[in-house]
Amino acid sequence: MGRRDQNEGTPSLLEHAGRSGRLGVSVQSPLADRMRPQILDEICGQGHLLNQGKWLRRVIESDRMPSLILWGPPGVGKTSLARVIAGATKRHFVAFSAVLGGVPELRVLLKEAQENRRYRGESTILFIDEMHRFNKAQQDALLPHVESGMVTLIGATTENPSFAINAAVLSRAKVQRLVPLTVEDLVELLRRAILHPQRGLGKYVVQVENSTLLTLAQAASGDARRVLSLLEAATAPALATLKEGETLRFEQSFLEEIIDNKTLLYDKSGDEHYNIVSALIKSMRGSDPDAAIYWLMRMLEAGDDPLFVLRRLMIFASEDVGNADPRALQVVVSADQAYQRMGMPEGYYPISQACLYLASCPKSAAVKKAWQGARALVKDRGALPVPLKLRNAPTSLMRQEGYGKNYKYAHDFDEGFVPGETYLPDEIVGTRFYEPTNQGLEKAIFERLERIRKAKP
Repeated sequence: MGRRDQNEGTPSLLEHAGRSGRLGVSVQSPLADRMRPQILDEICGQGHLLNQGKWLRRVIESDRMPSLILWGPPGVGKTSLARVIAGATKRHFVAFSAVLGGVPELRVLLKEAQENRRYRGESTILFIDEMHRFNKAQQDALLPHVESGMVTLIGATTENPSFAINAAVLSRAKVQRLVPLTVEDLVELLRRAILHPQRGLGKYVVQVENSTLLTLAQAASGDARRVLSLLEAATAPALATLKEGETLRFEQSFLEEIIDNKTLLYDKSGDEHYNIVSALIKSMRGSDPDAAIYWLMRMLEAGDDPLFVLRRLMIFASEDVGNADPRALQVVVSADQAYQRMGMPEGYYPISQACLYLASCPKSAAVKKAWQGARALVKDRGALPVPLKLRNAPTSLMRQEGYGKNYKYAHDFDEGFVPGETYLPDEIVGTRFYEPTNQGLEKAIFERLERIRKAKP
């Protein structure tokens, strides 16, 4: 069935009594499993990989498959694509979970692949789900079999392959990134499930508002498995007593219940976690409090530790605000103390207050540049001697050696500084690490330091 815009004047009800489809799927299986695509053209979304003329489609259709790493969030079709590839290339498909299986089970599968190739001339696609769960030794164990061509490896991962997959494996596989499905893709998937008589709900007369399909699609957050599970949950009460050919109507009350609690795409130790942390930091740095509070709520609502969030805000207060507004660090430290006294949900107030303050106040990276510059010089030049005039002189021997000689007490001079005096080691006198900006309080700091640095004795 072709894709239709929800606002282009189509009928408000989608009604269907069935059409032909492929058999062989158990009606007891979950709807998401029954509706798995079986050919390339049944895959929803991923046009950047599978449209006519794209590299991946061409190698599939020409049966010139290299090993692949499929990278993307849950529910975008990594497993389905691997199965379709196996079917399109007429290869034996073997699925293996890096979570549930170990090296002994993997060895059995590899031995079977070897026998299939030797005695039947049949190539094998070894699909490894959650491949990032494999340690380095386990991943390296696959290399000889991939290099020999005994298996074509298709690994699936929700984590960034740059960090989760060994370089040796990456060098022998082509990474293909799968993206979350659009709302339009998910609406199309819902329609297919409603229309398909064997694998879907097509043996009933389905009545559903277009707005309902849109609501389900929006609630799924780009996840095909989730949208089909929502559809199945919404229709389950009616299907319990419905007979073939009868009318299936959606109950709005059920719909509201099943989508009331959306699952946020988030993993506190995974790639998406760091993407959202990055978005929060960059929104505050860009002085966008609206974006900053949004990303903050994404983290907290997904179950992130508020203390982790507050730690990131503390770092930001020094790294990105610094002396442009020294109160920023005080605000975050106070928010941290307040949260630990309040707990949640009251803790939302001080955490949000700190986030909004940081996003709205002046910014300066001068503190970061200063310590990084000084640290780099220390590493480069080593322990340069302290000038004699700056050395501590608690004993007469030290004073005889010149310790503290010619030191001038700053408070004896106007404005509290000694014109023309230097305090760095002689070898690096004149080096500047701290360059205040003209933002916030640092503008006044800049003007004062310029007077000091330019003063002549």
